[in-house]
Amino acid sequence: MKMETLRQRADLLDKTRAFFKQRGFLEVETPLAAAEAIPEQHIQLSTIDDGRRVLQASPEMHHKRLLCAGAGSLFEVTKSFRGYEVGRLHNPEFTILEWYQVDKGLDDAIALTEALFQTLLKAPPFRRTTYREAFGPLGIDPHTAMVEELRELALSRSPSAVEPFESDDRDEWLNVLLALCVEPTLGVEAPEVLYDYPATQASLAKTVVDGEGAEVAQRFEVYWRGMELANGYEELTDAVALRRRLEIANTQRVAAGWPVVPMPERLLSEMVDPGLPPCAGVAIGFDRIVMLATGAQSIGEVRAFAESRRV
Repeated sequence: MKMETLRQRADLLDKTRAFFKQRGFLEVETPLAAAEAIPEQHIQLSTIDDGRRVLQASPEMHHKRLLCAGAGSLFEVTKSFRGYEVGRLHNPEFTILEWYQVDKGLDDAIALTEALFQTLLKAPPFRRTTYREAFGPLGIDPHTAMVEELRELALSRSPSAVEPFESDDRDEWLNVLLALCVEPTLGVEAPEVLYDYPATQASLAKTVVDGEGAEVAQRFEVYWRGMELANGYEELTDAVALRRRLEIANTQRVAAGWPVVPMPERLLSEMVDPGLPPCAGVAIGFDRIVMLATGAQSIGEVRAFAESRRV
């Protein structure tokens, strides 16, 4: 990293902290490793201490425990870990900005994200696109299309990329089409919010029924200049429903040949008593924000010690 980039990064960190503190958010620090974690289907996790502790993929589990304890709206800039992800936009260890707003919903989370982007990046106003609208040019409704229809469409668009892929999971094929055909069209001229994902992709978000009768996730992602930058939810507060989703995620991990992740039992217990308040949460890859601010082409350019340069 160039020293000037390091200084720009430090300035962005200062502006980020000021942004949230001016709005009354509490800055917190949470563990990087713990005996439990939140299982997610597509995230590989690493362990330490002979497997007794899991390096956290985000501070979400601990943030929600603090919310249950009455901390109120909070934020953190910290390190997170995703096993073996290395590339232009990925590093196994990366910097994440995550925050939660108490008594706020999806629209509030999008509005705050937009204000942050305008503060840090002088970004233009967000453009909003539903998941259904984004798939419209492909001639399908992603909420109703069958697996075979999705498979045939993916094969017709990119046979070489898709032919080795086998799955009977609708969401897997939707993700293939999203990556191949939709994401390259998002956020070309301005940051673009993709929202109303299928309910089966809700992860830890609440679900609602949209105007056309489809159950959709209260989830959004922000794309700009070829990068996914933010992932936000109006959070699921029902501990029973959350446990069911996490058990499904672990089952999917096993089917993919990945290890089971220890369930976040303390969080699930605290979501029952005293309970998780209504809230919205957003996570942002801070390194990617620095890339946009400095014009860097890879995550390694904006980190003092990238994976390839580590001692």
